[in-house]
Amino acid sequence: MKILTLNCWPAFIFFLCFFLTASYPVYADPQQPKLFLFFDPTFESKLEHYKNILVNPSVSGAQVVYTWNELEPKKGVYDFSKIKKDLLFLNGIHKQLFIQLQDRSFKPNVFYVPDYIRFDKTYQGGVAMQHDFPGEGKPITIGWVARTWDPAVRVRFQLLIKKLAEQFNGKIYGINLPETAADFDITQPPMTFTPDKYFYAELENMAVLRIEFKKSVVIQYVNFFPGEWNNDHNYMQRLFSYAMKHHIGLGGPDVVPYRKSQMKNSYPFFYKYKSKINVVGMAIQAPDYSYINSETGRPYSFSEFYLFATNYLGASILFWNVQEPFFSNELVPKLNKRYFNAG
Repeated sequence: MKILTLNCWPAFIFFLCFFLTASYPVYADPQQPKLFLFFDPTFESKLEHYKNILVNPSVSGAQVVYTWNELEPKKGVYDFSKIKKDLLFLNGIHKQLFIQLQDRSFKPNVFYVPDYIRFDKTYQGGVAMQHDFPGEGKPITIGWVARTWDPAVRVRFQLLIKKLAEQFNGKIYGINLPETAADFDITQPPMTFTPDKYFYAELENMAVLRIEFKKSVVIQYVNFFPGEWNNDHNYMQRLFSYAMKHHIGLGGPDVVPYRKSQMKNSYPFFYKYKSKINVVGMAIQAPDYSYINSETGRPYSFSEFYLFATNYLGASILFWNVQEPFFSNELVPKLNKRYFNAG
């Protein structure tokens, strides 16, 4: 695959548009959203342990995070055995798999890119340190994000997408790329990083995902962009416009009703375009449970998450974390056709 410089990217994105004019399935917004149970890489339990919940008619399947380093443990050596095992299990109970392809971590000692990306000088370290806000009242932590603005790294990541599509296009319900947010130290930005490079790399990756997965739902998680606030670089608007034009779904890794920082970034765009986006998939994840509703003085409830995600953000798919005690106390009792569409 040809390595592109920054000057080539706008032209390359335009070139991709010709491939994206193909007919892709449009997923009509159901009266209730589909529900996929969410399993992240740190979760030790297997899907089989949740069989009694997964078989519920209101559950469409499972969203499982698979990391770049587990899927490509060595350069050019791919191991999709875990995906195949999960897909076989879910197919056996007539449920569907949604893949989240993860290239970034949120812990200082965890790397989700292959070792060759980190240690081969070709890739200039392969990752960059980022800061992460893990929830209300919790200390800021650090993690690592793949340097996909680096053409050499991006080529390898897109090759992984292509290899996945060769085996799973049309066999899985969908696949999503992780969030666009990356919080770097502005006084010491990563080597060769610029906000423009980062933006065009994200746009190019989501375009490649759409081209390769023609028969499955594709979603790009979008929440923030490095160097942008309140669309002052027009990154957010351009990404939403591009996604709508090319039938690329959008979503996000957190649902916190009317959170101020989100309301200055992606949330208003979801509200504005909710009837025009091909599919909206929003995730309720563990950090969301830490936020307090200022009006009630209590953590947000199922109904507050659900109504904001569906009514304001326009979610047609919800990816819901299985963390206890919220899972058993609030989500499981709502597994019925009043709230979720498994059709």
